Amino acid sequence: MPKNRHLRLGEQWKALVQKLRGHFGYYGITGNGKQLERFREEVKRLLHKWLDRISRKRGGMSWQRFSELMRRFPFPPATVVHSIYAAKS
Repeated sequence: MPKNRHLRLGEQWKALVQKLRGHFGYYGITGNGKQLERFREEVKRLLHKWLDRISRKRGGMSWQRFSELMRRFPFPPATVVHSIYAAKS
C-alpha cells in the first residue's frame, strides 16, 4: 500500500485486490481458512487507517463511509484454493 498511496483510489484498490488474490492463492490451503479471513480483515483495518490519515483534512474516514467504499470496491473472498485431500495423479 505505501508504494501506491499516490495513485487514485480505484487504482490503489485494484493493486490491493491483486495482492490479496496472490496471497490467498499461495496460502489458501486446507485448514488455513480462518487465518486467511483474519488476514483479509486486518488488511481492511489497515486500509481504513491509511484512508483516514489521508482524509483528516476533510474530517477523516468514518467506518460508515469506509463500509460504503467496501460495497463499491469489494475485496475478494478469503478462499481455500488448494486441498490436501485432492486426488494425486
